Amino acid sequence: MKLFLDSADIQEIKNVQSTGLLDGITTNPTLILKSGRDHKETIQEIAKYVKGPISVEGIGSTCDQLVKDAEKFAAWAPNVVAKIPMTFEGLKAVQILSQKNIPTNVTLVFSVAQAVLVAKAGATYVSPFVGRLDDQGSVGMNLIQDLVTVYKNYGFKTKILVASIRSVQHIEEAAKLGADICTIPYSLFENLSKHHLTDKGILRFEEDYRKAMSVFKE
Repeated sequence: MKLFLDSADIQEIKNVQSTGLLDGITTNPTLILKSGRDHKETIQEIAKYVKGPISVEGIGSTCDQLVKDAEKFAAWAPNVVAKIPMTFEGLKAVQILSQKNIPTNVTLVFSVAQAVLVAKAGATYVSPFVGRLDDQGSVGMNLIQDLVTVYKNYGFKTKILVASIRSVQHIEEAAKLGADICTIPYSLFENLSKHHLTDKGILRFEEDYRKAMSVFKE
């Protein structure tokens, strides 16, 4: 399973990239706004550090607008992926962009029916939002399980990119189910390496090391 960082913060991106574990980036207008920088400038700087896919989103609503935005974004860096909303117009745009060899990531997906349309339209990635489903009283990871099954049934090439992740458990479940990618906020990326038993074990080893060194010196 690949790990993407959901961020437009250059320092966060550099920190995760330094681990060698970063496979890609997802952004949206909200994250760009938080960065306090120009959209194009931000994406081009991200591309200096990240060679994997970088999802970029505009505000277009019609097919023509979405295609124009995607073509503009694709000119910013060779690894840009156009983020497209799950709408009827968005599906039209995905088919056109697929023919132009511009990769797409269809976002705000909440059902199997939507995900089937996304795959049939030829999208590169589908982004089901598991956290928002949880917020509505559903079990978001059930959708991931269904998508893995359905996509395997029909040999769809669209990659399942789990989004709106709220916990380490979401990531673990996505891995168990066979999702292709998780896009993760920076705070959770840091927590992936942590476990209370690991911390406890390290402290024990440090204590034993100091005791052994004390005996050796005597």
